[in-house]
Amino acid sequence: MARGGVITQVHSGSIAAELGLRPDDVLLSINGHLLRDVIDYRFYGAEEELELVVEWDGERMVYQVERDYGQELGLQFAAPTFDGLRLCNNRCEFCFFEGLPPGMRRSLYIKDDDYRYSFLFGNYITLTNLTEDDWDRLAEQRLSPLYVSVHATDLALRRRILGNPVAPDVTEQLERLGSLGIQIHAQIVLIPGLNDVEQFNCSTSHLARTVADLAALYPTVQSIAVVPLGLTRYHRCPFRLYTPEEAGPIVAQISAWQQEYRRRHGLNLVYASDEWYLLAGLEVPAAEEYDGFPQLENGVGLTRMLLDERVQVPGRRSQVTGRRSQVAGRKSQVVKFTLVCGTLIAPLLEKLAEEWARLMGVEVEVVPAENRFFGPTVTVSGLLTGRDVIEALRGRDLGQAVFLPRAMFDAAGELTLDDMSPAAIGERLGVRVEVAGTMGEVVEFCVFGEGDLEVNL
Repeated sequence: MARGGVITQVHSGSIAAELGLRPDDVLLSINGHLLRDVIDYRFYGAEEELELVVEWDGERMVYQVERDYGQELGLQFAAPTFDGLRLCNNRCEFCFFEGLPPGMRRSLYIKDDDYRYSFLFGNYITLTNLTEDDWDRLAEQRLSPLYVSVHATDLALRRRILGNPVAPDVTEQLERLGSLGIQIHAQIVLIPGLNDVEQFNCSTSHLARTVADLAALYPTVQSIAVVPLGLTRYHRCPFRLYTPEEAGPIVAQISAWQQEYRRRHGLNLVYASDEWYLLAGLEVPAAEEYDGFPQLENGVGLTRMLLDERVQVPGRRSQVTGRRSQVAGRKSQVVKFTLVCGTLIAPLLEKLAEEWARLMGVEVEVVPAENRFFGPTVTVSGLLTGRDVIEALRGRDLGQAVFLPRAMFDAAGELTLDDMSPAAIGERLGVRVEVAGTMGEVVEFCVFGEGDLEVNL
C-alpha cells in the first residue's frame, strides 16, 4: 500500500505553507486517493476543491482546501515515487548495469524499469513488468509519452535479447497503449549478428522487420531511434562493437527508410543516433531531418545541435568586439580555455574549436579523455569519470578554465559516475572548472559570464 510522499520543502506563500505543513510531514492522500508518486499528487491535486490527509508527528490531519485553478499546493518530496522503484525483471547481457565495475555508489546498481520514470524523466523501459493495475492506471491518467526499449518485434528474438522467456509481445502492448491515447518513442539497440542484418542486407533483416512493425503503429509510435551496442571492459557477453565499415550501410538503409516515411507521414520517423555518423565518418543530417529532436537525450541529433550553434556565434561578433573593447585595458594576455570530451566527438569538436578560437581571439585546446574507467571501447563523453578527466589533463597548460561536458554529470549537474564534483576536479587540477552542455554555453560564459573569465576577454 502506498505510504504517501515525505515532504522535503514547502514553498513560501503557498497553500501548503498557509496550512502549516512542514518538511518531514507525509502527504498520504488527496480526495480519498492514496498517493503512490508525484504523478498522483499532480493528477488528483488538479481539482479546485481538495481534501488532504497528512501524517503530522504520528497523527493524521485532514485539511479542506479550495484553490484557484492552476494554483499549486507548493510541495516538494523526497523522491518522485512514494512506494519504491519498479525494478527490471530482464537479464540483458549487454545491460549497462552489467558493465559497471564494483565499488561504486549503490544507487548506480539499481536496475529500474519503472513506467513512471519513463513518463517523468524520459527513461527507457521494456514494458515487461506491467500489471493489470498498471494498465488500469495508464488508462485513467493517460501517461504520455512513454519511452520504450523494443530492440526487436519478433517475440522469440526479443525474449532472447532481454533474457526473459516470458516477456510479453511488445507489438500487442504498443497497440494497447495506442488505444489509450498514449504515444511512444521507441529505441532499438542494435547488436551485431543478433538483431541487425543478415550479411548487411538490411532490407531483409531483423532490423527491417522491427522498423516496419513500429512504423506501422504510427502515430502511436512517434519516433524510432537506432542506437549501436555499447560495451565496457566489465561486460562478460559474447557480443562485439560495430566497425566503421559496418556503420555506413546501416546509415544508408535508415536514410532510405526516412525518405519513404517522409513521403508517407511527413516526417522521417526513424533516426540513427549520432554514433553511427561519427563512426562511419559521415556528415550528420540537417536539423530539419530530426523533426524537432524527439530523442535528443538518446544521442539523436546532439551533434547537429552542436554544429548549428556554431552558426549562431558569428552573429555575436559585434557584441563580442564591444565587450572586448571595454576590458581591453585590463588584461592583454591571450586567454586560453580547455574543452574536455570523449574520443568519439573529439575530431569534430577540434574543428569547431579552431573556428571559435579565430572568431573570439582566444586559444582553445580540445582534450579527448580516454575512458580508462570503463575501457577504451567507451568513447562517448557521457561516460567519462572525474578520474579520467584528471588523468587526461594532469601536467597540461589548461589556461584560465576547463569546460567539462554536462553529459558526464548526474541530473543535478553535481557528480560524476565516480562521485566527483566540478569543484573537486578543479581543486585536483588547480584550475577553474565549469560545466557546459553546448558550445553556446561556453561562449555565453566566456563572453558574458562571471568573474575573472569575463575581464580576461
